Amino acid sequence: MLQNSSCFTPNLQPAGLYIHIPFCVKKCPYCDFYSITDGSLHPAFMDALVSEMRMTRAPNLTFDTLYMGGGTPSVLDAKTIGNIIETAHQSYEILPHTEITLEVNPGTVSLKQFEEYRCSGINRINIGVQSFDPVNLQFLGRIHSGDDARAAVTWAQQAGFENLGLDLIYGIPNQTKKSWLRDLKLVIESEPRHLSCYILSFEPGTPLYRDRQEGRLKPLAEPQVCELFETTLEFLSDHGYVQYEISNFARKSINSPSLKSAEFNRSRHNIKYWNFSPYIGLGPSAHSFLEPRRYWNCADVEKYIQDLDAGRLPRAGEERLGMEQLMIEAIYLGLRQTTGILIDVFEKKFGVTFIAEFEEIIANLEARCLIELSQNRCALTSKGMLYLDSIAAMFT
Repeated sequence: MLQNSSCFTPNLQPAGLYIHIPFCVKKCPYCDFYSITDGSLHPAFMDALVSEMRMTRAPNLTFDTLYMGGGTPSVLDAKTIGNIIETAHQSYEILPHTEITLEVNPGTVSLKQFEEYRCSGINRINIGVQSFDPVNLQFLGRIHSGDDARAAVTWAQQAGFENLGLDLIYGIPNQTKKSWLRDLKLVIESEPRHLSCYILSFEPGTPLYRDRQEGRLKPLAEPQVCELFETTLEFLSDHGYVQYEISNFARKSINSPSLKSAEFNRSRHNIKYWNFSPYIGLGPSAHSFLEPRRYWNCADVEKYIQDLDAGRLPRAGEERLGMEQLMIEAIYLGLRQTTGILIDVFEKKFGVTFIAEFEEIIANLEARCLIELSQNRCALTSKGMLYLDSIAAMFT
């Protein structure tokens, strides 16, 4: 049982700032992130976002990451992005050398645009490549081609972006190991510092989910998805990328003194979500976490604008997490990462003896080669990573 502990002690690490840009040129059928395609609301949204920043000043926090996601943030021009960054600096204590990331869709950018983004203060670009294969891109409903993706990567590097992350999706119906390896080989040609390789998921409420439910498409079989996952780990490891979370890989230095270490090349912002660091989310549907409190905004641009225009924060909900809830989240988030759960940190936070508390569960998972236990670490094996959700549920 949980004892009295320091679990509600505020996390003193620098916080992260997330800004949700809820606009897309076209909605992808697999995506369950909130977005709309009505660009006429850009100006009113920007006014509302500035108001939200000024109403949510956080004098007790410092920030060392600012992440603009969506949606498609690159539908906004560099001047608008620059205004967002400037207002953030005016509203929050943004530390020097802050990681400032912009998500980009290859179908919405040019070399000039990248150059302007760099001048606006962006120092990290994350490009949603998803695939270079025209059949896969069509299935995913992407607005760009493989050539567009290659051009976007080249332009970002020509504009001076050294800190470059690329996203891929696999586990697509009818995808083969050969075609997935072709995507992986193409993506590492540009030697990005960071790669995210996500298994296609069918999220409730999306067109893809409905197509599966109604029998219009057949998902890739689980054994084939497992094979592609193992292929991903092996290929990227062989080519200098270190896995640090189930879907995330950072490039390590290979005989190159100018290349930063794998630890440096990780997404500093995303790590905050997995390590109980504080973060504030702005924009429609954005979530915030200040332990033990979590709250979130309405997922509706027009209501978001109306609330802020009336001087109200656009809150949709809030919860205060108890110690049991925090412990469950710590297990889930710890198991997502290749470092796993650090047992001494866990025990100090929650006042329990980790091995004694979960002895039978751990023994069961060890026997099935799904988890590895060392002196101060409990981590999923590569096989176990494929079953994260069901394994984490066993600890509840």
